[in-house]
Amino acid sequence: MLEPLRQGLPPLNLAAASDAASCALPARYEAVREARQFTRKTLDQWDLGDRFDDACLVVSELVTNALRHALPAGAPRLTPQEPPVRLHLLRWPERLVCAVRDPSDDSPVARDSEDFSAESGRGLFLVDSFSDGWGWHPMAGALSGKVVWALFRLPRSPEGAAPGV
Repeated sequence: MLEPLRQGLPPLNLAAASDAASCALPARYEAVREARQFTRKTLDQWDLGDRFDDACLVVSELVTNALRHALPAGAPRLTPQEPPVRLHLLRWPERLVCAVRDPSDDSPVARDSEDFSAESGRGLFLVDSFSDGWGWHPMAGALSGKVVWALFRLPRSPEGAAPGV
């Protein structure tokens, strides 16, 4: 299921990420703003501020979907020490991945809506439009839930230069 992360790039080694950052998000809609702020701060630190607009839109949609669809009312919550949604940002020299983990085992569903005036239902369409690819995979082992991710290609840095230089 991680094959789309390759997107014509060299094989992906999760342990070889240049940078990684994550933040826990509470089960409330204000978490979307917190996710955007975290994304801004992180991308600025990684000298990727020029990717903020697209990444911010995608992060907003992924977090909103997790809050809206993966946390149904009345569902049992995780312990207070473990917030139900977590945003992960990972960077390799040629790609950036934004991933949102949630406790639902249900796969994300892209709606086929032709009603462009509708106020919802186009989140995954936007993710697909603004990223270079997206997908999801179930959590492994004792962890339940899933991770929904979006990939952004980064320009190749000059030979021998550090990323962002």
